[in-house]
Amino acid sequence: MSLPPPASPLVDEPLPQPQRFGPAELARLTAMVLQPSLFYWKGPQTTALVDEFRRHYPLKHCLPCSSGTAALHVAVSALRLRPGDEVIVPPISDMGSYIGILYQQGVPVFADVDPRTYTLDPADVRRRITAKTRAIMAVHLAGNPCDLAALTALAREHHLALIEDCAQSWGARWQGQPVGTLGDFGCFSLNDFKHIGCGDGGIVGSNSERYGPGLNNWADKDYGRAEGGRDPETLAPNYRISEPQAAVAAAQMTKLPDIIARRNRAGELLTSLLAGTPGVQVPLVRAGDTHSYWFYMLRLELSRFSQPRAELAAALTAEGVACSVLLLRKAAYRWAVFQNHDIFGGTWPARDAGFTTMDYRQVTCPTTEAILDDCLKLPINEAMTEAYIGKVARAIRTVLARHAK
Repeated sequence: MSLPPPASPLVDEPLPQPQRFGPAELARLTAMVLQPSLFYWKGPQTTALVDEFRRHYPLKHCLPCSSGTAALHVAVSALRLRPGDEVIVPPISDMGSYIGILYQQGVPVFADVDPRTYTLDPADVRRRITAKTRAIMAVHLAGNPCDLAALTALAREHHLALIEDCAQSWGARWQGQPVGTLGDFGCFSLNDFKHIGCGDGGIVGSNSERYGPGLNNWADKDYGRAEGGRDPETLAPNYRISEPQAAVAAAQMTKLPDIIARRNRAGELLTSLLAGTPGVQVPLVRAGDTHSYWFYMLRLELSRFSQPRAELAAALTAEGVACSVLLLRKAAYRWAVFQNHDIFGGTWPARDAGFTTMDYRQVTCPTTEAILDDCLKLPINEAMTEAYIGKVARAIRTVLARHAK
């Protein structure tokens, strides 16, 4: 028998919001205004950003750029793909993961994800490797590290590059090591909505002597800034960061350890409070890994409830829980750009010229589809208290019990 809902919401306070910017950012911006130039090359703010970044990510070659999408495009460009070359990617990610591949006339090949971590399933990655495969892009979704042991082994076995998409995973660690430092490239986003941000910006780093030395050229029109020349040998875009962006990002970087520690505590507390709740599958974090919780995602065993997911989400919202049924509306390969093969002006030159036979209308990843059908997305941030998390967990347990079959 269904029980009536309580008179007042179980979560009786608004979603806590952190104060993201303050004196540290203002001090750097003030110093920046007094500079004679706001250009990035050897600029004091960009230099400071690289120095702060390296305190957390020991990468020899580091390039701040205009966005996380730009960082990924730079990494893909450094591979010097030929038309039709393939990069294996997950279908749950932002369009920024795929743009650089398509612009370089490459082919994103979608591999399925693990049902508990929501990151690339190494077994399906192996099945998708062909003679045309050049790289694997490991997206650490929401801050949960991919299975880097397996993906690194696959990359080495097949002589592939490994690109780590860390846009959502600032501060995450795989077996104690910062994500972004194990592959050939680590690509980060400083978009306003990430753990730390400067409106828009990104960083790509590498310890590879094969790819690292040329990173700057791929974001700066293939100009040799270090040599002082302008004689580009190949086509490269302008993805330069500016000193105002770098000033804010450098200050933000000093706050990273505290932000991640707080988010990790909040996410782990929510998992512990929801563990064992009938019909709920909490995210799996492998032993030894650190999840940095850009958001929190759980899955529902919908067959155990009397209402569909949308109604359950509405009931949770009525109880004051900030939640959404939407991570993505659909798997990336089902987006119109892929279904219509509309890459450049309504055409896909790489396919039209016979460099690939990929038809995204025929692609399917069953686990991805299942996750997107039954997941709930919850916000996590560093301002959340234990008391607030406790109220959220209680509301979830109460609402689901109310609608259990």
